[in-house]
Amino acid sequence: MLSYGYLRQASASLAALIVLTLALGFGYPLVVTGISQLFFRHQANGSLVYSDGRLTGSALLGQSFTDSKGNPLPQYFQPRPSAVGYNGAGSGADNLGPSNPQLIKAVSERERAYRAFNHLPPGAAVPVDAVTTSASGLDPDISVQNALDQAPRVAGARHLPVTTVVALVHRYTAGPQLGFLSEPVVNVLQLNMALDGLR
Repeated sequence: MLSYGYLRQASASLAALIVLTLALGFGYPLVVTGISQLFFRHQANGSLVYSDGRLTGSALLGQSFTDSKGNPLPQYFQPRPSAVGYNGAGSGADNLGPSNPQLIKAVSERERAYRAFNHLPPGAAVPVDAVTTSASGLDPDISVQNALDQAPRVAGARHLPVTTVVALVHRYTAGPQLGFLSEPVVNVLQLNMALDGLR
């Protein structure tokens, strides 16, 4: 036979379970979702970017700008290399250490390709973000120097003055987060969309 004290504790525990499930399992998510939809709708819905009513991508995810054969398109700024092929469902890095021969070989190959694609002299410095992948493989931003190195190639492919393209780079440069975290960066998707908008 169950004692009165035991039944009282069991009913109190059950009541707490029901109240906390309702409050934290349903109430809290609904409140947070409601606030985010009211005040941060764009961010809460994935920072999606549209062009002419068509979904182009997300400002938070890197994507490739290539032709059907996978070759980079010269009229577009190219993003940081990706270890996962810009697959949002498979975010990740290659996890190769700095002394790993595979990483050294990959970086050397990317350096040569970057200089050739952007018509840079053989000894020209290459920004580190142009030859290394990010931890997620989906970094949407590149460094300002990387964008400036690509500007003459993009301008030539689009028959635009280099000054016009450089001005766009500076317009789409975002300063450090909170004014001091990280370096200024350029969002590749937004910059490329702005270029397309010049037509």
